[in-house]
Amino acid sequence: MHQRQPEIGQTFAGYRIESILGRGGMGTVYLATHQRLKRKVALKLLTLELADDPVFRERFIRESQIAASLDHPNVVPIYDADEHDGVLYIAMRYVEGTDLRTLFVEKRRLSSERTSQVVEQVASALDAAHATSLVHRDVKPANILIAEPGGKAFLSDFGLAKVATDGRMTRTGSFLGTVDYCAPEQIEGKPLDGRADVYALGCVIFECLTGKPPFTRETDVAAIKAHLQDPPPRVTATRPELPQTVDAVLATALAKSPAERFGSAGALANALRLAFLPSQATVAGETIPPQALAAIPAATLPHPIASEPPAQPSSGRSPSRRWWLLVAGVIVVVAAAALAVVLTRGIWQGSGRERSVRSRTRIRRQAAGPRAAQLERGRHGLGHWPRLAEQTEGGSLELRR
Repeated sequence: MHQRQPEIGQTFAGYRIESILGRGGMGTVYLATHQRLKRKVALKLLTLELADDPVFRERFIRESQIAASLDHPNVVPIYDADEHDGVLYIAMRYVEGTDLRTLFVEKRRLSSERTSQVVEQVASALDAAHATSLVHRDVKPANILIAEPGGKAFLSDFGLAKVATDGRMTRTGSFLGTVDYCAPEQIEGKPLDGRADVYALGCVIFECLTGKPPFTRETDVAAIKAHLQDPPPRVTATRPELPQTVDAVLATALAKSPAERFGSAGALANALRLAFLPSQATVAGETIPPQALAAIPAATLPHPIASEPPAQPSSGRSPSRRWWLLVAGVIVVVAAAALAVVLTRGIWQGSGRERSVRSRTRIRRQAAGPRAAQLERGRHGLGHWPRLAEQTEGGSLELRR
């Protein structure tokens, strides 16, 4: 027999319920205190309907154990996951602050720089999970927590993820997730991998920049149809001040086929960061494709800005050729300057040595007197003499063999 959801002040599975943090389609999240450890936690109790599903129950316990082993600075740690009186629950670290969904209500949309910061942290968490074959399946603003103060982003609810390599634990015709952020293959009940989370992260990025998900429709059925059939809308239609390379990056992230998306969440984050840099996203007027943007490490990029790329002058030569000619010209100028410095230094050093030898010879001639000078002038005709002249202690010169 199932127990009713606990009320404020009651104790559930060793946790004292303090307040309600939020409600969702899969359950209710409470602020609770572990009575023995005196530690505050976010306690999520799943709906009774999910607990009645034996397949989901098995998956929940198994995947919670895997998620609890995931150690990453941007993943909300899981402390406990179990069943108590027929109710499935999961206890997680309590992150004091807000979530991205609430932030949208307060600010509507985020700046390009703040969006890039959040996405990079969430992408890092996803890549760590995907490395263990763990797919989140429900990446959405409500599951992205923002700590205050500091603004650090955390990804939560990994306990409801699916192990990608275990297809037998997926029910045909059903999916877990939120319609506004679900990948087409997730809607169709196909096998999933990390690229489903890449799609969902792309939807989150679109909402960060525009204030709404990409496929907002009046009904869930219409939204599902849009995910399956409609091309992704352009961010610049709402935010014309952003560079058009952002549209190209999101078009790749929201591709209908997983094979046409970025291969990892980190690749998407890198491409987005560079897309916010219009002067870096084009070379002599030629736009770099999103896949090329993703190949550039994020650590080598400066902070993003949001402005239109400068107009490029027209020329008969191709853009890429002009760029390489410019680089070659710079190299030639630098090499020529270096060579000139080396040659100039050699000439001055050589002339300096010659002047020094002449000066020493003149000084010796003046000290030795006229006779020494005469012998010195005729030394080339006395090649069989090892030493021409040597000054004695008295100051006179002697001619020696």
